[in-house]
Amino acid sequence: MASMKKLATTIAMVLAAAGAVQAQNPLSAELKRFYEGSKDALTRSAELVPEADYGFKPSPSVRSFGEEVAHAAEYQMVFCGRAKGEAPANPAMGKTSKADLIAALKASSEYCDAIYDSMTDATLPQMVTMNGRSFSKQGALYLNVIHNNETYGTMVPYIRMKGLVPPTSQPRPAGKKQ
Repeated sequence: MASMKKLATTIAMVLAAAGAVQAQNPLSAELKRFYEGSKDALTRSAELVPEADYGFKPSPSVRSFGEEVAHAAEYQMVFCGRAKGEAPANPAMGKTSKADLIAALKASSEYCDAIYDSMTDATLPQMVTMNGRSFSKQGALYLNVIHNNETYGTMVPYIRMKGLVPPTSQPRPAGKKQ
């Protein structure tokens, strides 16, 4: 009984501390929430489309669906890498299969996850350089969210042309927040 009470107290303290950290860092917590939503839409789209449709192009002058997934993986690395002060390798380079492209997208997301997790409101204003221009880390990471959302917006017509329902248009499971 005493050990259960001790465990309950420990859990309550951990949850209170987590809430306090988020309350102390509302900007970085909000930024991470936006990133999580954009990452989820990209990942679910990549998983939704069948392998046979990864080469689909609605027009000869645009990327195929698979190339859009590769583009998302590459640019997550670009934006998150700049926020960290690095220029990491493109995990999608030369990949064409659905499995390889999803793995590359997930690898880029894992790389970004660590960077978003490390941000605090105090570190967001620190300056970084991207393409010869200065940006705050917050700006670089918001560019990642914006680019993720733009890429998802590009993927949606591909998905609909194949008779599928895009992830953000699917009914949410009961009780799930977005």
